[in-house]
Amino acid sequence: MYSVLANLKPGERGHVAAVDWDRISVPEGRRLRELGLVEGANIELLHRGSLFLKDPLAVRVGRTTIVIRLAHAAAISIAEGSAA
Repeated sequence: MYSVLANLKPGERGHVAAVDWDRISVPEGRRLRELGLVEGANIELLHRGSLFLKDPLAVRVGRTTIVIRLAHAAAISIAEGSAA
């Protein structure tokens, strides 16, 4: 089953099925790729923003923890339950 990263709940895992790079600026997309956020990468949503805000998101990509914006997370399709 596919979802977008923005819709996952903390603790849910999967792998990156696709990224809509057209929805992300070139410099930001380059940085996300450098951090390992590419198709096939294992990913886990660790934390959402504050009590009333859902932005930003802390995610584990492989062995790295990064923080991304909710708008970027909406461009990332996830195959849920596929990560170890």
